[in-house]
Amino acid sequence: MEKVIIIRYSEIHLKGKNRGYFERVFIENIEKSLKGIRHELRHRSGRYLVENFPDGECENICGRLKKIFGIHSYSVGLKVKADMEEIYAACEKLSSDSGTFKVETHRADKSFPLNSPQISAEIGGRLLSAYPKLSVDVHNPDFVVNIDLRENATALVFNRFYNGAGGMPVGTSGKGLLLISGGIDSSVAGYMIAKRGMSLECIHFHSYPYTNLQAKEKVIELTKILCGYAGGITLNVVSVTDIQEEIHKKCNGEYMVTLLRRFMMRIAERVAENCGAQCLITGESIAQVASQTIEGITSSNSVIKKLPVMRPLCGFDKDEIIERSKSIGAYPISVRPYEDCCTVFLPKHPVTRPKIETVLAEESKLEVEKLTEQALSTLEVIQL
Repeated sequence: MEKVIIIRYSEIHLKGKNRGYFERVFIENIEKSLKGIRHELRHRSGRYLVENFPDGECENICGRLKKIFGIHSYSVGLKVKADMEEIYAACEKLSSDSGTFKVETHRADKSFPLNSPQISAEIGGRLLSAYPKLSVDVHNPDFVVNIDLRENATALVFNRFYNGAGGMPVGTSGKGLLLISGGIDSSVAGYMIAKRGMSLECIHFHSYPYTNLQAKEKVIELTKILCGYAGGITLNVVSVTDIQEEIHKKCNGEYMVTLLRRFMMRIAERVAENCGAQCLITGESIAQVASQTIEGITSSNSVIKKLPVMRPLCGFDKDEIIERSKSIGAYPISVRPYEDCCTVFLPKHPVTRPKIETVLAEESKLEVEKLTEQALSTLEVIQL
């Protein structure tokens, strides 16, 4: 009888002939997450088992597994031979001596002499005989004893299913560059796109000395939160101070946000091409702020030459984004009161529906390529 952690994958089962590729990446991601903990990871016909780990590390392992995209659910249980005496001994170990219960059996090994209802009935009957204070309740039991008979003459016995992160293994859907601010939305956008299997690199724009170094540290902490779900991330930090000063000096102040967003997208695309990212990712949500109207988004998109722009939060309202931010542990960091570059020189009445001809007229007052190159020359790369 051995304590194991049973892992069930999510959408990988929908894949056809290329399922092996997704499973290989899935295994690599689990091994990376469990690095530093003694363990063995074994594949058992549709299940992955974490075995031979120190008992005191069980909670730590489960905490890490909970953040791995591609895991549908996991359980802590016991592995025994597919023998009724050994199965019963494991069931007895995981049972209470009082209350209500039921036994659920899944029989993948069709050669086993008893079928699933027969196994459940026999194990349930033996538990009732051994513990008079137990009773059966198949609808709302106090606890469930689950028996999973695998094809390799192994039985897995456990009580609970814990929900995994779902989605697809990170790295199976290419690579994207996330524009990350210190706010709530962008880190959630990164989480959502990583859930679909995309590995991440990040870019952050700052306006030092108008913004302080604490704002930068805040972004580093948010990126580390994403690392827990997406693996190691490179954070690119770029100064847009000169750009903002030039816009403030030469352009209609109402277009500050619109023009700044266009510079950010230009710079991000250049960085993405250099790092091999195949798309840009933003935390924009339709109509949430002035720059996130269709007209504002169209203005930002128009400077992009090659790459698609992913906006995974487009259909989310603010409450949904906040709830997701809390669930991934980013919210307490995101609400720290440190300004980001978008709040510098912020006009009282930013234009909400910019006409592209007016935007181009305002932008013509600037040396766009020179300012873009100056910003890129400030690039700082941080490995997290």
